[in-house]
Amino acid sequence: MTTQLTTETFAKAIQNGVSLIDFGAQWCPPCRMMEPVVEELTKDFDGKATIAQVDVDQSQDLANLFGIRSIPTMVIFKDGKPVDALVGVHPKQTLMEKIQAQLS
Repeated sequence: MTTQLTTETFAKAIQNGVSLIDFGAQWCPPCRMMEPVVEELTKDFDGKATIAQVDVDQSQDLANLFGIRSIPTMVIFKDGKPVDALVGVHPKQTLMEKIQAQLS
């Protein structure tokens, strides 16, 4: 299961290494479409990258901090800094390539 981050747990989760954070909401159909992809990425990158989710309704401050205006938005962080972002529904392969690029 993909880790759910909150305002309190976010900074620690992204501070080291590569992280893909899925900003979304339960009421959002495209976000629900991405859930199985994010779950697979969690397994594929176990021990290599952090894959987690933020519910924008519960953590509006994080959504505002990173300028999230549309969901789902996937933000890739490296050592705590945002380095890439994708808005909308994307195939697993695209997300894998973006994560791999930051791991290299």
